[in-house]
Amino acid sequence: MSTDEFYMAKALQLAQQAGAAGEVPVGALVVRDGEIIGEGYNQPISACDPTAHAEVVAMRNAASKINNYRLSDCDLYVTIEPCTMCVGAMVHGRIRRIVFGALEPRAGALQSQLQLMDQDHYNHRVDVRGRVLEQQCGDLISGFFRHRRKNKSQ
Repeated sequence: MSTDEFYMAKALQLAQQAGAAGEVPVGALVVRDGEIIGEGYNQPISACDPTAHAEVVAMRNAASKINNYRLSDCDLYVTIEPCTMCVGAMVHGRIRRIVFGALEPRAGALQSQLQLMDQDHYNHRVDVRGRVLEQQCGDLISGFFRHRRKNKSQ
């Protein structure tokens, strides 16, 4: 198992916590020098906060832990391709690298739709690696929505 796969497996565990809480199962963590310094999972419903995406929660947690809003020497792992808001937060937080699991065909802002890190107008570049443990990440989120649709139709 590679380092990226190891941390993505940890993010998957966080995503399962989100799913168990009735949230869309997305998990994220921030790693610096081989240490997890921030964790988060989706909680916009339970927190009544539209910005409480897994990535934002993990970055807030990490920034608080190191007492600095700049996360320039940190990597962020998330189970699904980030949205526009989360990519913007990563740029502002100066995340060094984003590693994601499954593509998000509707709202993914790194590869699926907007390719935001391919734009040249940002003052910070985030390295991107996608599709790490893609099958497991995709299966978790697909299963969640399949279950939700099935229960809605009953």
